[in-house]
Amino acid sequence: MLLNVSYNRPKIKKQIEDSVGKSFSLVERIKLGGIGSGKLIINSASQQIQNLLVLDSYTNVCSLEIRPQGIILSFRSILETYALIIPYHKLHIYKGDSKQYSIYMDNYYVKVKADQKRIHQFMRKVLNHKVSVTGQGEDEYYS
Repeated sequence: MLLNVSYNRPKIKKQIEDSVGKSFSLVERIKLGGIGSGKLIINSASQQIQNLLVLDSYTNVCSLEIRPQGIILSFRSILETYALIIPYHKLHIYKGDSKQYSIYMDNYYVKVKADQKRIHQFMRKVLNHKVSVTGQGEDEYYS
């Protein structure tokens, strides 16, 4: 689900927590070696997301946050912050080119540039966490 998370609304916070779980504690974050991706440059996106991104002239960037039951992909448009809430059972990550990852959920997708080693390591961490939580195989993984 794509949500505007610019304002502190308890209803939206509850929706997010019901879908992907509460944020990890500090100890859990340290054990995982961090839960955030940093800035990722967006190459392309689905129509719904692209319609939001074209509203300003800045470079389109996003970030990923690992949660216990999924991930949150967040990006900014004008002065608003939007989040794509992706539970692990709906998450699909593909590595088409050597320098691009495609993150899919239902009819939403975002393709991000992967030109640094830290991005590859973070995507591997997301996929490993997905396997440990859901037990799903590595059918969409890359070598």
